[in-house]
Parts: sequence; structure tokens; C-alpha cells
Amino acid sequence: MPEQKTWGIIGGGMLGMTLALRLSQQGNKVTIYESADKVGGLASSWQMDGVVWDKFYHVILMSDLNTRKILKEIGLENELRWVETKTGFYSEGKLYSMSNIIDFFKFPPINLIDKFRLGLTIFAASKIKNWEKLENILVADWLTKWSGKRVFEKIWLPLLKAKLGDNYKNTSAAFIWTTIQRMYAARKSGLKKEMFGYVTGGYDKINNEFANFLVKQGVNIQYNSKVTSVQKIADGKMEVTGNGASQTYDYVISTLSSKASVAIANQLTYAEKQKHESVKYLGVICASILLKKPISKFYVTNITDAWPPFTGVIEMTALINKKEVNNKNLVYLPKYVNSDDTLFDKDDAAIRKLFLEAIFKMYPGISENDLLFWGVSKARVVFALPTINYSKNIPGITTSIGNYYIVNSAQIINGTLNVNETIQVAETKLKEILTNHG
Repeated sequence: MPEQKTWGIIGGGMLGMTLALRLSQQGNKVTIYESADKVGGLASSWQMDGVVWDKFYHVILMSDLNTRKILKEIGLENELRWVETKTGFYSEGKLYSMSNIIDFFKFPPINLIDKFRLGLTIFAASKIKNWEKLENILVADWLTKWSGKRVFEKIWLPLLKAKLGDNYKNTSAAFIWTTIQRMYAARKSGLKKEMFGYVTGGYDKINNEFANFLVKQGVNIQYNSKVTSVQKIADGKMEVTGNGASQTYDYVISTLSSKASVAIANQLTYAEKQKHESVKYLGVICASILLKKPISKFYVTNITDAWPPFTGVIEMTALINKKEVNNKNLVYLPKYVNSDDTLFDKDDAAIRKLFLEAIFKMYPGISENDLLFWGVSKARVVFALPTINYSKNIPGITTSIGNYYIVNSAQIINGTLNVNETIQVAETKLKEILTNHG
């Protein structure tokens, strides 16, 4: 592909910024269209009672080499902090530690035989190399085969429902494989301890530094620019229209969701639109609360009881230094739901009541008097469901309208949705575009 071409990138999340970085490094002229007033997408930040931190919880693993490479390039490598964390389980109304092998064998909700089968399942999944074989097996069937019916119903099923809802019934076993692989990657080699990382200042600093670095590279970032149309015009160029203004480019890449990417491209065929619109996404409703005191010693608390209205409890200040959040205690309460779930239609006050009543019941040591801040972030489109034979059915990156490409997180086929995998998609798919479609 000839150099010095013009590129329009739709979406200023980590994926879009990575594409812009690589293209600008090759001498191309790049413009990013970002509909918000800041970059970052799902990794963006917000203000909570004078504290600026991530809207949704994020963590960096030692194995997140793509993320760490970007951090090094934009000058933030020395701002990365590593912390040993602990994991909890809330089961049958009680909170248990599940941070090491001793905790595992002391875990009361399941007997010794079931613990052996659970451990064997996790070990077996960690050793599987050919994940493609798992794509045509339902996750419920695979877990029941390895763990047994009791362990599946007591441990795995509540966790699957918490993350996927009833969609677990159509989800492939590759989902649990990727989840376990990432969990194992969090354990530092040799020490077998959970090591998680974060950048001082959170993704607010990462996004700002990344954007500043791109601008120095000559990238034009257009904020508050919602793209409404992409079309091929008479001279073969691609025309992008946003906020009533149009600009032409040699190439355009959309990093929006599959459905949103085809909605702005009217020249696509009906079959193409159907293919992209068939990708089913899960959304998330994530509450952020600031408290006067900590609620536990655990960074992540998994929930196996059915009654809490959220997926898990993420105590961010069990990971990050409290000075990052003005010596307050930051807790996330995420709930993964279908994109059309009625919970999205509830006002913040209703969600506040629902979530706070539950967290105060789970942790009797805290109450409304300890609450310093409450806020809720909603995203209807977060990650594509890994259904049976997902990698074989996923829409491609090319389209029928000239040099319009679609590169998004739905193309993560052997990993869980996180910043590292998003960057990997950008790197891999851009190479594919430059190599095969120039």
C-alpha cells in the first residue's frame, strides 16, 4: 500500500488510537472522529466527588504485553505499579477468601471430591492449546463433564449467569477457556500469586498521554464528532460526514460496534448488514461508589448467590493506592445484561436503591453513613457473545464499498474483552488490511 495516504478512523477508544498510532508512524495522515469530548471509549474516566478515575473497572496483567508496549511508547512505563491482590467468594450469604490453595481446600460450600473436580477443571482448561475444539461445545456441557453436576450448579452456573445471563445456554466452552487462561496469566510465574497492575492516574492519564502523543505524531483528533455517514464517492475516495461537515479520505476504518458500523454505511449490501447486525452484544451497568472505609480485603469478590443485583464486587482500592482517590475507598458494582435489558430504562435513583440495599446487606459493616459518592455508568454495547463456532461466523473486516473497513472488539475470537485484547485486534487487523487489501 503506498505511503502518504489519508485515513479516517471512526472511534477514539484504545482500538482507534492504536490504529492511528501505527498508521501515523508509517507516514500517513490520520484523522480520528470521536463522538465524546474525550478519548478512551469504555476506558474513559469521570469525576466522582473530586476524584478522577475510570468509569468502568480496568486492570493490567503482567502478560498484557500489547498494553505494556503502548505504555512504553507513550512514556508511561515507569508509572505502572504491580500489586499482589486477594480474591473473595460470596456464597450462601457468607464471604470467603479464595486467594490461595489453602483457601481453596477450606472453602465450605463444596466437599473435598467436588473441590478436586473443580481444581481439575481449571487445570485442564489451563493446559488446552487448541481452543478451536471448544468452540463447538456448549460451556454448560463442558463444565458439567469435567466438574460434575453439583459443582456446575453450585459454582459455575451462578458465575456464568452473572456474566452472561441466560445467554450462557448458547455460549461455547471457549468462553471459560479464555477466562481461565487470563486468570492464570495474573499469577506471577514461580510465585503463583495474583499480580495485577495499574498506571498512576488511571486511564485518565493513559488516555490523555496517548492523545497528546498522537497529536505530536500529526494525528488530528476531532472531538464531539459523531459520524452519520460513510460513502464511496465518484473518484473512488471515501467520504465521512460528521456534525454536518464532510471530509474525504483514501481509507476509512470504523471501530464502532458491528451494528453501528453498518448503520452509517448505506451503500453496504443487505447481506453485509445482516451479517454484522447478527452479532449479539452484552451491555453493562456499572455503579461506582466511594466509601469512608473499606468493605473487605479482596480486589475481586465473585458472587454465587442468586439474589444480589450485580455481577460481582470490585474493590479498586484493594489494588490501587488510596492516594489515587483522595484516601477514599472506591468500589465498582457491575451488572452484565443484554443490550435491550429493562434495567437500562430504569432511572439512576431506582438502580441506586437496588444496588445499595444489596451491598449493605452483603456487608453489614457499612451503611448509608459511609457513602461519599454514588454514580452509575451504562453501556449497551460492551462485548460480543462467544456463541457456538463464533470464529467461523464472525463478520470480516472488508466491505463492498471501496476502502471502508470494520475493525472492532467483536473480532476478539480467542480472548476476553479487555484493553490488551483490543490493542491486539488493532495491531493484527491493520497488518491484514495493509498486506492484503492495499
